[in-house]
Amino acid sequence: MANKPKFYITTPIYYPSDKLHIGHTYCTVATDAIARYKRLKGFDVMFLTGTDEHGQKIEDKAAEAGVTPKEFVDNIVEGEHGVKDLWKLMNISNDRFIRTTDDYHVAAIQKIFKKMYDNGDIYKGVYKGKYCKPCESFWTESQLVDGKCPDCGREVQDAEEEAYFFRLSKYADRVRDLLVNTDFLEPRSRVHEMVNNFIDPGLEDLCVSRTSFTWGIPVDFDPGHVVYVWVDALSNYITALGYDNDKYADFDKYWPADVHIVGKEIVRFHSIIWPAMLMSLGLPLPKKVFGHGWLLLDGGKMSKSKGNVVDPYLLSEKFGVDALRFFLMRTFPFGSDGNFSNELLIQTINTDLANDLGNLLSRTTAMADKYFGGVLGEGAGATEDENYLNGLYAQARQSRSEVQLAFNFPEGDPVKYDVELIRAALELREKYEDAMEHYAPHTALAEVFRVIDRANKYIDENAPWALAKDMEQNSARLAHVLYNLLEVTRICGVLLQPFMPESCAKLFAQIGAAENVRTWESAAQWGALDPCAAVHKGENLFPRVDMDKALAELEEAEAAARKAALPPIELEPQLTENVDFDTFCKSDLRAVKVKACEHVKKSAKLLRFTLDDGTGADRQILSGIAAYYEPEQLVGKTLVAIVNLPPRKMMGLESQGMLLSAVHTEHGEEKLNLIMVSDDIPAGAKLC
Repeated sequence: MANKPKFYITTPIYYPSDKLHIGHTYCTVATDAIARYKRLKGFDVMFLTGTDEHGQKIEDKAAEAGVTPKEFVDNIVEGEHGVKDLWKLMNISNDRFIRTTDDYHVAAIQKIFKKMYDNGDIYKGVYKGKYCKPCESFWTESQLVDGKCPDCGREVQDAEEEAYFFRLSKYADRVRDLLVNTDFLEPRSRVHEMVNNFIDPGLEDLCVSRTSFTWGIPVDFDPGHVVYVWVDALSNYITALGYDNDKYADFDKYWPADVHIVGKEIVRFHSIIWPAMLMSLGLPLPKKVFGHGWLLLDGGKMSKSKGNVVDPYLLSEKFGVDALRFFLMRTFPFGSDGNFSNELLIQTINTDLANDLGNLLSRTTAMADKYFGGVLGEGAGATEDENYLNGLYAQARQSRSEVQLAFNFPEGDPVKYDVELIRAALELREKYEDAMEHYAPHTALAEVFRVIDRANKYIDENAPWALAKDMEQNSARLAHVLYNLLEVTRICGVLLQPFMPESCAKLFAQIGAAENVRTWESAAQWGALDPCAAVHKGENLFPRVDMDKALAELEEAEAAARKAALPPIELEPQLTENVDFDTFCKSDLRAVKVKACEHVKKSAKLLRFTLDDGTGADRQILSGIAAYYEPEQLVGKTLVAIVNLPPRKMMGLESQGMLLSAVHTEHGEEKLNLIMVSDDIPAGAKLC
């Protein structure tokens, strides 16, 4: 363990939400794949994730729910379908999980705040400006976009309160130099964004305490203040290693972090504020911040507030966790935004997993079972020439040179196909490694599937079913062809482990790959698979999905989930005073047909109805429902009116009765629906 290279990787700590969606999963699965890749290579990995649990938004939500803020976040983090549940479902291999309500973190943050105060980088003042409550971000007027928050696009509010400030402006030049002259922040497009939008216009000092709410870490030397989110949340990356606390003792071992993986909406905090804080504390800076794009749905960022959340539990149950993990990493370039759709998910599963990888595995194992009883035999392994080729590539990797081969095969010589397949397999690991080191998992997977495509083509080129027709003559060749296919499957399986760990374990079991040939080293070796290993065709790892059926089922399940998530509808309480039958019968309820409907001038509430009540004369009724209906919606409808009420004047117009409607409250908003009946009922028909 002591000799292993160290690698410290983090996701952002997530703000507790009562509905986690596939966008949260995207970042964490990517970070997990990179962490698993590094472990595969032999690194001693520390993978940190967690939850950011303080702030005004949490305090307000807890009050709405009638619980304490701690009870509220405990339920979301530790409860059923909470953050930890989701990471367990998605097979996230984090080594440590931090909560900003953890006692050790709270104590460490107070010390960190005091250190920056003592060195003159934190001072007291008054904050006055714009505040976005959902993002918990302060903005200047010039930073707003169309008067709204530049991150989420929502309304901001005026804010003024006593606060402590961090001298962010003091570090503007050093941070600018870090961004412009190093590869600290990637992709490079994010650098221009930070410099042009935040640093060059003038970096202002940062509000780092609040007095308008109490759910936060108290400033111990000024208890009226709580430490604001940026000091509290960003410092988790060092407190989780034991900085300024006795809970852990890993700081010297793992810091500085090798990479912070973050969404592009919080790049500003990680690439400007966080380095400046570390400079103030005199600590080394992280080696890299990588700002990935968003998963978009219908062109917009996934967000519970926008009602476009995609449920990872539902998708995992329907298609499997590994298929979902694979889709997220295979389909979208990691540094850019990606448009999510259920159709694209199913298409990726069918094309890459069912048709390509699944087809290669099932056809090869089935033929090994059928023609050789699952054991190919010693002679099926790599030939002398193939071992020589393997050696050339091993030497080339050591000398960092390319292998130059010139073969002249006669037309149709099967050895040509062998060499092409083996070369593709032996060159794969280096290409894969280059992509993963540049945080491009989608490119790494594309390289793997080029080799899988080549292997499927190799099946068609060699036509094993044709060779099997004359086993006496072709047995050795057929066994070697199948061995080559199994060996390619093994190498690809090794490199797919960070993305689909459970499925790859099942794949290895089917092809008879022992633990020692599932390693990073073995992915660069041809002929590592034992030709005498037992091969068997197991379960179909990636069954093909019926697109139309699956989409219909998803739509039904998502609709049911949305309905179940709705708050109970609030109804007016029923009256307890009884009304005798004769009194009820005095109300004359009639069907009326709307001939015309229009807004009443100078009234925001009233609509004027001209009604056919069956008497031959028009009836006029005024109704205060303009907030719920447009007049043109109602023309031609058959409604119900009480027609024997005494007339009354409204806005100078006479109203001759009252239209019946139903009222309830939904999502805290009053809803009204006019009572409409079948148009087959004639005007004037009495309702009884």
